[in-house]
Amino acid sequence: MQEPHESKEPNEAPKAGGGLNVFEKYLTLWVGLCIIGGIVLGRMAPGLAEFLDGIAIYVDDAPVISIPIAICLFFMMYPIMVKIDFSEVVKATKTPKAVFLTLFINWAVKPFTMFAIATLFLGYFFVDLLPGMDVLKDGTEVPLYRSYISGAILLGIAPCTAMVLMWGYLSKGNQGLTLVMVAINSLTMLVLYGLLGGFLLGINEMPVPWQALLLSISIYVALPLVAGFLTRKWIIANKGMVWFETRFLHFLTPVSIIALLSTLVLLFSFKGDVIVNNPLTILWIAIPLTIQTVLIFSITYAIAKYMRLEYQDAAPAAMIGASNHFEVAIATATMLFGLSSGAALATVVGVLIEVPLMLLLVKFCIRTKHWFPKKS
Repeated sequence: MQEPHESKEPNEAPKAGGGLNVFEKYLTLWVGLCIIGGIVLGRMAPGLAEFLDGIAIYVDDAPVISIPIAICLFFMMYPIMVKIDFSEVVKATKTPKAVFLTLFINWAVKPFTMFAIATLFLGYFFVDLLPGMDVLKDGTEVPLYRSYISGAILLGIAPCTAMVLMWGYLSKGNQGLTLVMVAINSLTMLVLYGLLGGFLLGINEMPVPWQALLLSISIYVALPLVAGFLTRKWIIANKGMVWFETRFLHFLTPVSIIALLSTLVLLFSFKGDVIVNNPLTILWIAIPLTIQTVLIFSITYAIAKYMRLEYQDAAPAAMIGASNHFEVAIATATMLFGLSSGAALATVVGVLIEVPLMLLLVKFCIRTKHWFPKKS
């Protein structure tokens, strides 16, 4: 996905999905095909995914990092991080209210509403529909519903720093604010993702492998963030911004999605039996994730209106809160609990629902922009 540019016709509402490339526009379809492909692969070559996941770095005779999966997940993250211009952070002082609102929602509200909603639905309303135990990568057995809740938690503590650039563009939002918040959230995740994740997973009575959690943050957030920053700085200095945006980013655009889809095929090759035996599992997981997305969007949008923010700032603030950084969530769930875990499956459901749901919210923003004071 290229860094979006300002529209030449700011008063014309964009067509939903018009700025997405073929991978992004039909991401839900690709995920659906990955489910089918993964299930077929699991039936035809049941040992392949397990073999690949077993090629790992071991600590105290326990697999900590699956090397093939780590490579896929790094290439999910790197193309996202290389697009971030951290110099934009200094512009945060120009929109302090919008920045504060986004930080407050992302880190003080969203993780806890996700935990509460996921626990209510998966741990109470749907608990009898999600029977069985989940065997984690270290051999620990936990109730399957708790594993699904853990995946939801990992989604809830990961504010979006990738697709949100497109949601802000399609909703005619302030792209400068979106870039600022992408940079700030990427930096904030280095500290708060592990702290909030460990705290909420502990409340969910899941084992919290702190060593693996900190290692996950280092590999899947810090490493691609540093690599992306250095790559961007070097290329712009030596090739210029035009070459970076038109050549390098164009080449890099499909890499993240291809890496994501490759990981999903492996994941569903492991989880095929669960889906075949209980095909409504994805629906039960999707319901609380959908409610959470709509709730956080509504809360943020309403507060922005109360604060009398201009629409150009209100829209991206709501979009950033509503969407999730599912790449980080999948990576962390896979490292902590294993590719075959219910937590990993739950994070993938986040991918499945995000694109169509966010496009609906984009349309809602466009139709309600008159609710906010006009830009002076």
